Amino acid sequence: MSEFRLAFPACVIAAKHRLAVEDIGLLRKHTFPDGIRTADDVVTMLALNNSCPEKCPEWNAFFVEQLAGFIVDYSYPQGSLDDVNTTWLMRVVSTDGVINSALELELVLHVIEMAAFVPDELRGFALDQLRLALCESIGGYKLSRATDRAGITRQDIDFVMRVLRGVSDGGVISLSRVSYDVVMRLAEATDPAANHPRWAQILSAVRLVEFAHAPRRSRWLRIVEDTAETGHAVA
Repeated sequence: MSEFRLAFPACVIAAKHRLAVEDIGLLRKHTFPDGIRTADDVVTMLALNNSCPEKCPEWNAFFVEQLAGFIVDYSYPQGSLDDVNTTWLMRVVSTDGVINSALELELVLHVIEMAAFVPDELRGFALDQLRLALCESIGGYKLSRATDRAGITRQDIDFVMRVLRGVSDGGVISLSRVSYDVVMRLAEATDPAANHPRWAQILSAVRLVEFAHAPRRSRWLRIVEDTAETGHAVA
């Protein structure tokens, strides 16, 4: 079984307690001079994110923009998503369907906003993070939610619409089966009297549709099989 090792300067940065803005400059110059371009680059970013207990505020934007750009703009199919890279992304940022952190959730949301085509599974996966926060008090969205209220809040509405804006048109929100079922589960799990008024409007706008998109198959990213599962990033 192969073992992935971080190269300089990433190996030094990974050993630090706090990742500073100067470290991001070093990564841009030496580790990712052309941006994130390979499977090893992705694993390096994930290892750095998991290694340093403290990070400067600039890290969040760097992490999200670099990885989202690689997934959507650089990888096949350019500008879009397919079933393969969607499954990979979901597996990388979650454990048993629960997104591990608020930062990784932001990555998923940014990918959804950037991509011209988003498989229904990814929208449903993102929406389910709200259900997990409300019903089980777990996950990355739970960590970023401003209140422990059981009902749908204004913040929750904004989150839902970030996920659904791309399938909302003319007052109708057209959803395929996976994301539609998550919305219905949210409706069943919350008390209408405790929900923000906008939630009822969203429910009334939702329509279940069957899109005739051809199955998409990707040539890219064997990261999970070749690196993330068979190897371990070490400094």
